[in-house]
Amino acid sequence: MLTTASVPDRDKVTYWNNAVSRTLVPMTVAPRDDGPFDGRIATYRLGYLQVSTMEADAERFTRTPALIARSSEALVAVGLQVSGTATFIQDGRRAKVVAGDLVVYDTTRPYSFDYPRRFATHVFQLPRHVLGVADSDIRQVTGSAISTGDGFGAMLHPFLATLAASTDGYPPAIADRLAGNVVDLFATLIAERSHPGGTNPDTARSHLLMRVRNHINQNLGDPDLSPESIARTHRISVRYLHRLFQGEGTTVGRLIQQRRLEECGRELARRGRTTPTVSAVAQRWGFVSPAHFSRAFRGAYGVSPREWHNLRTTQDGALPTAVTSLPGGVPKTAADARGAGRQAAGLPPFRG
Repeated sequence: MLTTASVPDRDKVTYWNNAVSRTLVPMTVAPRDDGPFDGRIATYRLGYLQVSTMEADAERFTRTPALIARSSEALVAVGLQVSGTATFIQDGRRAKVVAGDLVVYDTTRPYSFDYPRRFATHVFQLPRHVLGVADSDIRQVTGSAISTGDGFGAMLHPFLATLAASTDGYPPAIADRLAGNVVDLFATLIAERSHPGGTNPDTARSHLLMRVRNHINQNLGDPDLSPESIARTHRISVRYLHRLFQGEGTTVGRLIQQRRLEECGRELARRGRTTPTVSAVAQRWGFVSPAHFSRAFRGAYGVSPREWHNLRTTQDGALPTAVTSLPGGVPKTAADARGAGRQAAGLPPFRG
């Protein structure tokens, strides 16, 4: 709890400005009245979610580009007006906020709150990247007041009010789970407001999924390609990234390995004057350990990378011994062996 109660009158405004900027994000605070200023702000953490309750005299908050440049982290905030009113401005839109209303704002773009008289509000802040919502969707929601009289807002209001009042500590596992639930609720709120009537939320998901797949294909050679790096690049949480792939029949990690193995198999099958080494091919497509690559390749295709290369490039019918002993019976001829090897490797039979 930070309060101006014990601060000398001449220092109250400076103290309050610093308290708000440290607790939330850097802002300019200007009281609207000339008398002694009174304000208090209480904050606690719930995993990566910060929950703050602020009560103060009439004032104006302004978040300018210069102040934004001082911030190291992109945050999205949801405010729940408890008492009093406010005029909220962001992205060229102005909204009158009354008790019970919700507002969504992005701390990476300028905004202001003007409170004409004493007020109280709850503020929920979370890192922008964990939300898993397109920037275009957030921009459609900012600068407007969301009523909690009906719709999804009516369901969200009591939950947020209870959460703001629950200042008792939670075990880390419970806190993280609660924070994850809040993220899902905020993402749903933004989706509902940015796609009225439920129009095309799946389209946005499909576009994001396509961008993720393209990113994977373009960065297969990067050994640091991982769910964490992909989520960071697309400004979404790892949790939301995994949710994107729930209906795809695979996981992000498996897709990365599958695509790397496909490219390795394609390169090892090329005929040419120079034969690339297995370790060179593996490294070129993001495998750090040749031994791990060989195990993964054999698990996927039933033959080793070298055997695969020989099967795809041999001209004279000669096959390594390991291939002639593949499951499915002992081949009688070299042609039979080639066919058995291709079948085990997941390739169509030879033609002609």
